[in-house]
Amino acid sequence: MIERYTLPEMGNLWTETYKLQTWLQVEIAVCEAQAELGYIPSEAVEEIKAKANFDIKRVLEIEAEVRHDMIAFLTNVNEYVGDAGRYIHLGLTSSDVLDTALALQLVASVDVLLERTEALSQAIRYQAQQHRNTVMIGRSHGIHAEPITFGFKLAGWLAEVCRNRERLVRLRQTVAVGKISGAVGTYANVDPRVEAIACRNLGLEPDTASTQVISRDIHAEYVQTLALLAASIERFAVEIRNLQRTDVLEVEEFFAKGQKGSSAMPHKRNPIRSERLTGMARIIRGNAVAALENVALWHERDISHSCVERMILPDSSTVAHFMLVELTDLVKNLLVYPENMQRNMNLYGGVVFSQRVLLTLVEKGISREEAYRIVQSCAHTAWNQTNGDFQALIRENEQVKTKLSPEEIDACFDPKHHLKNLDQIYQRLDI
Repeated sequence: MIERYTLPEMGNLWTETYKLQTWLQVEIAVCEAQAELGYIPSEAVEEIKAKANFDIKRVLEIEAEVRHDMIAFLTNVNEYVGDAGRYIHLGLTSSDVLDTALALQLVASVDVLLERTEALSQAIRYQAQQHRNTVMIGRSHGIHAEPITFGFKLAGWLAEVCRNRERLVRLRQTVAVGKISGAVGTYANVDPRVEAIACRNLGLEPDTASTQVISRDIHAEYVQTLALLAASIERFAVEIRNLQRTDVLEVEEFFAKGQKGSSAMPHKRNPIRSERLTGMARIIRGNAVAALENVALWHERDISHSCVERMILPDSSTVAHFMLVELTDLVKNLLVYPENMQRNMNLYGGVVFSQRVLLTLVEKGISREEAYRIVQSCAHTAWNQTNGDFQALIRENEQVKTKLSPEEIDACFDPKHHLKNLDQIYQRLDI
């Protein structure tokens, strides 16, 4: 991912240096396991741990000749270690190190995402508390429906973020899998106990049945989970964009002092952060397709997945992290305009209370079909007038007046009726 959208907290986990450090960490863990089982001298392991190092430039120099990144790495490490280096990588294949080290990177990445997901949930929770009673119109198909509160809308966001957090918790366990099983996974030249000990010391579980690689359905699940997280963030971002439309303007991204919205139009205050989040979700969604393509490797392994993962795993991780950080800040500083929410809800004189009028008429003995006809006629008349007043039309309707008193009509237009059960939803989310 380009530097513009890479934050150090996640970006540092996907640098070349960090990757090679995890390779070395795995190699040393295997050496320690082999020493514990008596396969190599303990003194050699201590010497390896004391001397083992690498130089990225030197690794790349060797790789340019041998055209194999793991061999280049091992050659460079042995230049530091000397004679004891013959015990490094004993009985292993490259993917033993590559896939186990990758698992460490994925686990570390999930931990960062979990922390940032929690921060986002707290930001949304706070705003949901603040706007618990901020009445606005709910919309379906983009059209005014019935009253809700902005806090209720945010409660829905919070529930979705919590589900994403649960997915990440499960994902952490899924990706925390290593393999030290040799060339095609049969342990022909390495004791299975070495794998068990090394994985335990690395905080991983041995893969149940690896081939030369860990099956790529695990890595596909990683990207799929991030794609779901990104899709949720995109949904929230699209909502902000729609609510910031000039003719709606119920919420707005914070606009900093000195910020500019357009090179041509000085008045513009565009929802650029939400638009950026929308675009970023597309990146991870596309990467999810590539991750699925990686699952069907040939036989016990081919290398077609490698170049793909070098791009999609770092990119998906850094983009998901950026999205979480960006949305958290956006939510914390979101500008909310209750007066505009009230204005929009009152367009056409309360037409959004049509269902309440309908049900009240039915309760008074009018058939549903007839009540629907009466209410729809008044509603459509209000829609078609410049300053339509649905409530006035209901008051003036002769059939309505025979069934409902003025006080009963007023009660139909009280938003509190629509909000009376919101506390139950808040209780479910412990808001």
